[in-house]
Amino acid sequence: MGLGFVVGFIGLLILFHAAYSTIQYRGLLKITEEEFSGPPLNVVIEVTLGLVLCMWAALTVPGKFLSIHPDSEENRIVSLPANLDFMIFNHRYKVFPVELDVKLKH
Repeated sequence: MGLGFVVGFIGLLILFHAAYSTIQYRGLLKITEEEFSGPPLNVVIEVTLGLVLCMWAALTVPGKFLSIHPDSEENRIVSLPANLDFMIFNHRYKVFPVELDVKLKH
C-alpha cells in the first residue's frame, strides 16, 4: 500500500469523525434545548484537515501522466482522416460493448 492510500484513508477517517462529532454536538444541543448556530471550531478544523488530506491523496495516487502528443511513440494512430485536426488515437473505447442498434426517436 502506498503512502497516498494511507493518507487518503486517514483523511476519510478524519471526515467521518467530524461528521460523528457534529451529530453528537447536535444531540447535546437538543438535550440542553439550545439552538444550533453552527459546528464547533474543532469540527471545522477536522473537516478542513480531512479535505486537504483527501485532495492530496487524490492528486498523488493515480500515477504518472502519459503523453498525448501525436508524434509520441506511445500513441498508435488508429485512423488518419483527411483533416489532421481530428486524428484518432488508441483509447479506452474498446472495453465498452459496441451497441449499433440505437434508433433515433422522431
